[in-house]
Amino acid sequence: MRSTVPVKPGPTGTTTKKTGVRDADDMAVASFMLGLPGLLVANIFLGPIAMVLATLALCRGTSRRGRAWFGMALGVTDLAVLAALVAADGMVSWSH
Repeated sequence: MRSTVPVKPGPTGTTTKKTGVRDADDMAVASFMLGLPGLLVANIFLGPIAMVLATLALCRGTSRRGRAWFGMALGVTDLAVLAALVAADGMVSWSH
C-alpha cells in the first residue's frame, strides 16, 4: 500500500496523489533530462544514470512511460556515442 500526501485540489477535484507514482514520474523526467546533455558531455556518467532512473521509473509504475523509455534510449545512445568516440580516437576525450 502506498502512502498519500495532501495536494491542492486539481481540476477534477482530487485532493491526494500517490507519492510512489509521483516519485516515479520525477525519475522518468530526470532520466530524460540527464540523457540529453549526455549526448555531448560526460556520457560515461550521464548515460548509465539515465538508464538506471528510467528502469526505476518503469518498475515503480510511472504514468510517464514514454518519457522513461525515451530516457532509457538516450542513456543507451550516450554509451553508443562514447563507444564510437573511443573506437575512432582510442581515448575517452573529445580533443587530443
